[in-house]
Amino acid sequence: MSSLVDRLRGRDSGLALYGLAPPKLATPSDRLATIASRQVERLQRLRPDGVVVYDLQDEPGRTGEARPFPFLPTVDPRTWADDRLGSAGVPAVIYRSVAQDTPETFAAWLDRLAAAPAPRAAVFVGSPTRRPDAAMGLSKAYALACAHPSGLVFGGIAIAERHARRGDEHNRIVAKLDQGCRFFVTQAVYDVTATKSLLSDVYFALREQGREAVPMVLTFSPCASLKTLAFMKWLGISFPRWLENDLRWASDPLATSVDLCEAIFAEAWEFARTKGIPLGVNVESVSIRKEEIEASEALLVALRDRMRKR
Repeated sequence: MSSLVDRLRGRDSGLALYGLAPPKLATPSDRLATIASRQVERLQRLRPDGVVVYDLQDEPGRTGEARPFPFLPTVDPRTWADDRLGSAGVPAVIYRSVAQDTPETFAAWLDRLAAAPAPRAAVFVGSPTRRPDAAMGLSKAYALACAHPSGLVFGGIAIAERHARRGDEHNRIVAKLDQGCRFFVTQAVYDVTATKSLLSDVYFALREQGREAVPMVLTFSPCASLKTLAFMKWLGISFPRWLENDLRWASDPLATSVDLCEAIFAEAWEFARTKGIPLGVNVESVSIRKEEIEASEALLVALRDRMRKR
């Protein structure tokens, strides 16, 4: 069976990833061990094709609204993946927010990532807002990663909501491909029309240049409460009005959101299949509530089963 890195480097549909956030940096050491044990057990039970380990950063100025949940720094995702999740035996995709880096610190991070026992993939994330104090931008990070002797496979972020507003996200994606990206991961999907429009525009932009479609990984996250909904909207996730109404007025919002995620994926999957777009999923829970985590596990299994029946 091909490795995760090989599948991301190629044109393989059906990838099933599971997203995790490292715990807070101030978490006591005994509690860190407990969290790690639970996450390892979850990964061993689910056996996803890979685990996505996020790099959470404070995002002041993202919107004019206050952040629904306070931000607290988290454990470095590479450290968490290496030191705490390695025993799960699941390959990792490590996120890195490069706005915090200088070229020197980023090069050192690449060296450490390359020293891992198994090949790793990465996703580089830029600043969510225009920050004059950002030490390094994505273009520099891409150039350094391409020049690194490890031959790191890295990807970028795709945002359908930004495409719906500006109509140019496909150009951003093509430009990132030219700078070395091999795959793309979306933020959580709840607007299937915006998602299909982005997939379509990327597909035809590449076809016009005589290029093949590239792997696109759609992220899905269950939503069980109005507080989670508010946080997801603050993150920039788009909810069509009818869909938001269904969640707000549902007798069981969590079950409703899972059903919606399955329906949205089914529509996007069939759309991508007809065009030969390599599609995968990344399932996460933006909440630490037990019921939402369990729902994310069930959703991963359901979406993976659907892809395997293709």
